[in-house]
Amino acid sequence: MQPSQWLIYLGLLVAFSPVGLSDITAPKSSGGTENSEQCPTCEFREQSKLLRLQAIKSQILSKLRLRQAPNISREVIKQLLPKAPPLQELLDQYDVLADDSNDGLMDEDDEHVTTESIIAMATEPEPSVQADGKPRCCVFSFSPNIQPSRVVRAQLWIHLRPAHEATTVFLQISRLRPLTEGARHVRIRSLKIDVSAGISSWQSIDVKQVLQVWLRQPETNWGIEINALDTEGNDLAVTSTEEGEEGLLPFMEVKISDNSKRLRRESGLDCDENSPESRCCRYPLTVDFEDFGWDWIIAPKRYKANYCSGECEYMHLQKYPHTHLVNKANPRGTAGPCCTPTKMSPINMLYFNRKEQIIYGKIPSMVVDRCGCS
Repeated sequence: MQPSQWLIYLGLLVAFSPVGLSDITAPKSSGGTENSEQCPTCEFREQSKLLRLQAIKSQILSKLRLRQAPNISREVIKQLLPKAPPLQELLDQYDVLADDSNDGLMDEDDEHVTTESIIAMATEPEPSVQADGKPRCCVFSFSPNIQPSRVVRAQLWIHLRPAHEATTVFLQISRLRPLTEGARHVRIRSLKIDVSAGISSWQSIDVKQVLQVWLRQPETNWGIEINALDTEGNDLAVTSTEEGEEGLLPFMEVKISDNSKRLRRESGLDCDENSPESRCCRYPLTVDFEDFGWDWIIAPKRYKANYCSGECEYMHLQKYPHTHLVNKANPRGTAGPCCTPTKMSPINMLYFNRKEQIIYGKIPSMVVDRCGCS
């Protein structure tokens, strides 16, 4: 496809796209007329870059099944982010320019995100299970689309305030039931934990079986009550936040199995921004989510997406000689080959969904690995 045809295509795509090119700031060109003369395809390449950025913005929302980006401010995010080991482990996987796609993983579902981990924050139970306004914690909600058989691990994380002296804490987890059903509590787990004086800590409890029951029978999920009593009867569990305790509420970390498959990555023609190459080529492109104003994406803040640009003359189609001969014999019957991605790979992303849950998932087809003419 020639540059003039590409520009017409770009105009049509922008006209019908939900995200306009005006939402994206075009990178400033560092050269003047002299550079334009040395690089006659630079303007066309710049249009390809803008189109790629626009597509990424629309694709992420589509693959996450979001009509629009979640409206979560940075201040709210600071309050919601748990100051806990599992979240820090996920964040440690990302560099400043994280690119988790280098392992060549391809998802069987090539349209939507594949969830790997969910961090569900505690919310307040229904009034029907509360006596005298207590407890104020905890309910954990999950999508009905999660299959119980895919739950690999489910851990309940509880933060304990520091004790005045070394003591033994009796941690009790009870299932809540409506007051109309008689017994309000059904004990799930009971643990004894030795703690040191003046030291706070995170404790994790295996609740996989409980979660699987909730997923099979959602009507039984009325929430749980958490108590961590020391020998003097003081409750050390943080179930409601006081000043300075933001990010210390209980949460549930759930690991979901994904059915990804591993494919070998093929090599293609790679270029840089200063390359005089006019043929179809892969160019580097770093996407910055902060430039989009998307604070709801926790990590990575930036990733290497790449894009395709260049001309596709028929003589470059060495792989399909028959198609080349047919098109050459009937040039008016086709618009010509286009420079497009021929191989793509996913990225791993940590983000907030509409329910303010933290999701760690794999978004397919977000990195251009190879470009070609088709």
